[in-house]
Amino acid sequence: MQYLSCEAQAKRSAIALTAALALIVIWGVNFTVQKYVYTVTGPGGFLFVRYFIMPVCAITLLLHRYGTHWPRVSRSDFWALARLGVVGHTLHVGMVCYGIHWSTAFSSSLILACGPIFTLLILRLMGIEQLKRAQLIGVAIAFAGVLTFLSDKLLAGNWTASGGDLFLLVAASFFSYYTVASKPVIERLGSVVTMTYATLIGSIPIVLLSSSAGLAIEWTQVPSGVWAGIFFGVLISAFMGWLLWGWINAVRGVARTAPLMYLMPPVAGLVAWAFAGEHYTTIKIAGAALTLGGVAVAQFSGTSAAVREAPAVD
Repeated sequence: MQYLSCEAQAKRSAIALTAALALIVIWGVNFTVQKYVYTVTGPGGFLFVRYFIMPVCAITLLLHRYGTHWPRVSRSDFWALARLGVVGHTLHVGMVCYGIHWSTAFSSSLILACGPIFTLLILRLMGIEQLKRAQLIGVAIAFAGVLTFLSDKLLAGNWTASGGDLFLLVAASFFSYYTVASKPVIERLGSVVTMTYATLIGSIPIVLLSSSAGLAIEWTQVPSGVWAGIFFGVLISAFMGWLLWGWINAVRGVARTAPLMYLMPPVAGLVAWAFAGEHYTTIKIAGAALTLGGVAVAQFSGTSAAVREAPAVD
């Protein structure tokens, strides 16, 4: 085994930190980019084209790693991968796309940052993790922050935006389930096989469900800027982003890297303010701060590395 010198390790960690910060910016920008793409494609059309591109990326990665001899999986592992594909792609990604469409870029990024809260609750329900008092307090603070953040929409009767935020909360819970359920599968099959096979399986129902929206669009008439946004969201933010995030976690460790994810909502908020005309009241800023603070307390007051994963991001 080859060991890196302390100087080489420090340099590698610094490169990983720089890459992580750049990726946070990309993910924060992507919320506004997706809102722009939806003005032409709608969420259904975006899902349709996304899940034509994602399987191509997955197949390319499998061919690069294994050639034409892809790993075979047992029947039980196939059904485990199918569940991951449906939960992680069909349900989570599908709901996120519609939630972003109904809500705002800043709201979407903040609500999805609540993902670790659901992971803690799922681990508790499954008997894997006992919640400590500080974690319970963090959960309560986070949900109080969400209610504060949504209060202006609820009081104004803006049910479309409020429904979009609630849709995103449910989507975040699906990603948390995916995180917990994928861990033993990754240990058996490896991250590449798990990610690519689940993507291929999960793509099938999404393409079928979004086919009417996708086929109604004249794709040859879609502006080049929208195509650029589609490829940015699918190739750079989603597929390449999560591959890079896996390398960053391997270099720096999940516990050191995960806190950086809480920079994403401020980035998304600034980008949406600068380019999409979003405006934020004092109540919304206070609610956002309360939510992120509660999530941080709940996530990092425990000692189990199993719960220190990144929030859900598309």
